[in-house]
Amino acid sequence: MKAIRIHEFGGPEVLKLEEVPRPLPGPGEVLIKVYASGVNPVDWKIRKGLRKERFPTDFPLTLGWDVSGVVEETGSGVQSFRRGDEVYSRPDPTKNGTYAEYVTVKADQVGLKPTSLDHIEAAGVPLAGLTAWQGLFDQGNLQPGETVLIHAASGGVGLFAVQFAKWKGATVIGTTSTHNVDFVKELGADRVIDYTKERFDDVVADADLVLDTIGGDTQRRSLKVLKTGGRLVTTVKPEGDDTRIKGFMAVSDTAHLNAIARLIDEGKVKPVIARVLHLEQAAEAQRYSEEGHVRGKIILKVL
Repeated sequence: MKAIRIHEFGGPEVLKLEEVPRPLPGPGEVLIKVYASGVNPVDWKIRKGLRKERFPTDFPLTLGWDVSGVVEETGSGVQSFRRGDEVYSRPDPTKNGTYAEYVTVKADQVGLKPTSLDHIEAAGVPLAGLTAWQGLFDQGNLQPGETVLIHAASGGVGLFAVQFAKWKGATVIGTTSTHNVDFVKELGADRVIDYTKERFDDVVADADLVLDTIGGDTQRRSLKVLKTGGRLVTTVKPEGDDTRIKGFMAVSDTAHLNAIARLIDEGKVKPVIARVLHLEQAAEAQRYSEEGHVRGKIILKVL
């Protein structure tokens, strides 16, 4: 099968299209025929060696940890899926990923693909959708009627977070750049702050929750806008030891993937695709992701 692999850390030039053996599913795993793979910042951060402590890497490594495809084969003990099922997943980032024609994934990390989406659209959901879902609800305990500030609201995680929070019945404030203000409003945000024109900590107060995917000074300033008892959930490094800050990394979970799929099929949530490229254009896709300010998700079409 074809796969995009790296044999060392480095720039986009280390991404190589190669012929490799098709993997076999082990006990509790499914073999997925990949139709499309999402491209995420974690892909190029691992490629550059910026995540080697969190995600130990054995070379050669196939990148990509967002997938939509069809179950080709099941390993022993798998009862929840069968050949031909259309599925989507965020596989384990410490193992070979989805820039490939096939990938093996633990069955408890796989969900049934939203029926209303094609594979291109569905591949843009798992990693960002799970991060938004778990950040808001599992880690942030967002409740109806609360106010949440969502940073980078037009990005991959942010656009799902805005929609999930509105579905939950929260008041949503999003930060973004001038170009994306109307886009974030269309997602359902009650208030949008253009960070190029005003500082969010000058105009926001008494937030129950902040969802931070930026870190650094943005995270530190976000503590100022929390009400007493408020909390800040971050996907990046917590700044300092403030007990109001909770850092986390999303995990792939069948129940969460299925819950997200239901919301999508009910028309309450939608993915946004920024750009679609072919598998052999993985280096171009990662360069585009690394530039930042992507509205929605970048997808690699595999089949």
